[in-house]
Formats: sequence, structure tokens, C-alpha cells
Amino acid sequence: MNSFSVADFNSGLGLAAPEIFLGVAACAILMLDLLLTDAQRHWTGALAVAALLVTAVLTLMQPVSTRVVALGGLFELDRMAQALKVVTLLTVSMVFVYSTDYLQRRALLKGEYYVLGLFATLGGMVLISAGSLITLYLGLELMSLCLYAMVAFDRESGIAAESAIKYFVLGSMASGTLLYGMSILYGVTGSLELAAIANAVQGGFADNIGLIFGIAFLIVGIGFKLGAVPFHMWIPDVYEGSPTCVTVFIGTASKLAAFALAMRLLPEALAASQPDWSQMLVVLSVLSIAIGNVVAVAQTNLKRMLAYSTISQVGYILLGILSGTAQGYQAAMFYMVSYVIVASGAFGMILLLARQGFEADKLVDFKGLNARSPWFAGMMAILMFSLAGLPPFVGFWAKLGVIQAVLAVGYTWLAVVAVLFSVVGAFFYLRIVKLMYFDDPTDSTVLGGSVLMRTVLSANALLAFGLGVAPAALITICQRALP
Repeated sequence: MNSFSVADFNSGLGLAAPEIFLGVAACAILMLDLLLTDAQRHWTGALAVAALLVTAVLTLMQPVSTRVVALGGLFELDRMAQALKVVTLLTVSMVFVYSTDYLQRRALLKGEYYVLGLFATLGGMVLISAGSLITLYLGLELMSLCLYAMVAFDRESGIAAESAIKYFVLGSMASGTLLYGMSILYGVTGSLELAAIANAVQGGFADNIGLIFGIAFLIVGIGFKLGAVPFHMWIPDVYEGSPTCVTVFIGTASKLAAFALAMRLLPEALAASQPDWSQMLVVLSVLSIAIGNVVAVAQTNLKRMLAYSTISQVGYILLGILSGTAQGYQAAMFYMVSYVIVASGAFGMILLLARQGFEADKLVDFKGLNARSPWFAGMMAILMFSLAGLPPFVGFWAKLGVIQAVLAVGYTWLAVVAVLFSVVGAFFYLRIVKLMYFDDPTDSTVLGGSVLMRTVLSANALLAFGLGVAPAALITICQRALP
């Protein structure tokens, strides 16, 4: 690790100001929550959202023109890190807004949910800006440990406890595998810094058998965190068993961090070994797209269906990464950001329809939604069309981008597989639209949700439509982040 002076350390702290602020804010909110009564608990959520928004502003205010490494190589800031951190912070803010009413109706409105969410977000930010294997693993574990606790947040639910145990056991195994791969990487290259590792690999270690062995372990860890087949076993059970407010957090914010993990380790640190890890990702990608889309067809629980949808969407994201080109990386980032936006809205709709003693997580719960609320039926239709990849919604441009990336490097057969299974995926997304518009409602209850939640949810869905009609702004951000 590079030695650094006090001046270098202080400048590094300035670059890490958003992370420092969020950490201090999370601790302050934790202490303040001790002084609040149950009737005042909504202030914890409001302060948590305010802390996230202030952190997003601090992140945007940082002038980032080139990649800057600080704190002796532990921390790095570039345009990709800035963009992903802002999207993560805004996504978690939306999740907290969606969750407040849900928690309040179930007498689960406690400060622990928001504090754990803030620390998980902090872990994700550390991971996104990691310049070393140490900070990479530190951020990953901070985020993961908070997520394990959030899954078991509802102490009265046996299903949630079972899901948390499964998530913890499998997640620990995956973290151990990832750490073992990192140790091999360190043993081969003699460095923990990503930039030094990249130089060592490019300098003659690209064909080292030990390095290839280490890459295999890294792929296992990355595959688990993303939820790619065959490391997807935890996703359906954890998505279904967790409280929906936790499911939306795992399905959105944590995926952005997992994407950053893949980008830091593979294209950044191991670019010279791209042919090796690219072949491994081909297998994961094809299996994820195929199994995710096919198994989702048989689901009757909406959260399980969206879980398998996540698996298939991860397969498409891996198409962009495995291409090994700037075009592919940009397409993968565009896909990840657009997916997080759409998935936030889809899970938000479940939270909107849920009420005391009723989760609204079955497909039949959406029957006749158009008769109950034409507006939110339209919002859900926009989200489903986008997930299906239909024009002019943002999901269409996301799929088109990764398919073009693999075609550009000669993977024609992979592009054909992606297109064919996207047709399969369109079936179960459009099935929800059919239930909302052509079936009679089984429930006549008026939709709940605060005015704030309804407004944010509507803006979320309209954003998915707007980015589809005018995707240039998001494409430009991705191109600048990964030139």
C-alpha cells in the first residue's frame, strides 16, 4: 500500500465527505430515535430521507473530471462512482418513503429499519468508491450484515426469520469464497490496490494459472451478490419471506453495489484477463436469462415472480460486462440504473396495495386494479411494459444496448438467446397487465398510501416512461462514467 502524508490524508477525507456525513447522520439518528415515542417515530424516517438527500447533494457537488485515488489507495472517486452513489442515495430515499406507511400499518415502524438501511447504504457507497480489496470487502460486509438484520426485522414472522438464516448462511459462504479469491489475487500480484493489481496482471500475470483460479472464486462471489444462476438459490425465498419494504431495498440498492463490485474487480482490476472471466460470465449469463424467464412463468406470488425476473435481468446486465468493451460497460450500467428505477416502482405498487393483514403479493391481488384505480393501474402497466422491454419504455433501450454490445464482439448466438428469452419474459409481465384490465376485481378496498407515497410512486413510473421516450440524458451519463 502506498505511504501517504497528513496532507494527502486530509484531502482524501474531503473526497470521502459524503460517506463521512452519512455515517455521522446515521449515528445521530440512532441516538435521536431513543428519545422518540412510537407516535413520533415517523420523524426518524423523515430525518433518514433528509440525510440521504443531503448526502446526494454533497456527492453531486464534488468536482470529478478524472479518476482520483486517495487515502493511500483505499478510496477512489471517478464519474462511475459519483453516478452510482447518487442513484443509490435517491433509490434508498424512495424506498424509505414507500416503506413508512407499510411499517406503520403493521406496527413495525421502528428506528432500526431506517438506521440499518442508512448503514447498508453507507456500505454500498464505500464499496462503490473502493480503490483496494480491503475497502471493497469492508463495504460489502457492512452492507451485507445490515441486510441480514433487515430481513429478520419482523420478529413475529417465522418466514422472515427462516429467510434471514438462509440469506446469512449462503451469504457468508459467498463472502468467504470472494475473500479467498481476493487472497489468491493478492498472493499472485503482491498488492491490494486495484490499480496496482491491474498493472501487475497486464505486466505478465494474465495467463498465470493461480490468477485464473482466483478469478473463478471471485466470479462465484460476484454471481451470488448479483443473484446470477447457479448462485441464485437465496433470491426467491428471501424476496418472498422478507417484509416487502426490505425486499424492495435488497432488489434495488444492493444490486447497484453488486454491479460496482463486478466493475471494480473485473474490468478495472482484471482487464488484462478479460478473455478468462468473460467466458465464465457467458455461462452465468445464459443460465440466468433462461432459468429466470422460464421459472418466472410458473409463479403465482408476485414477489417470487419479480425475484426470478431479477435473475433474468442480471443475465442481461452480464451480457454488457462480458463483452469487454466500453460500449458494453456503458450498456450494462444503463441497464442496471434503469432496472433499479423500474423495480423500485414495481415493489412500490405492492406496498401501495398492501394493508393491515394483507400483503398484496399474489398475482390475483392485482385483478381488476383498473376498476379500483385507473391511474395506478396505468403506472403498473408502464412498469411491466418496461420490464418486458417493449418500446418506447426504458427497458427496451436497456435490452437493445446490451444486445448490440455482444453483437459487436461476435457473440451472435448469445444475442439470439437473449432475444428469444425476452419473448418468454414478456408473457409473465403482460399477464399482470391482463389481470389489471380484463379481470374482475376480487377486492373493492380503496387504495391506501399517503399523498407523498402516491406522488413519489407516480413520479417513479413516469420516469421509467420518460427515460424511454428520451433516453439520451441517461445514456450520456453512462458514457461519461465509463468512457
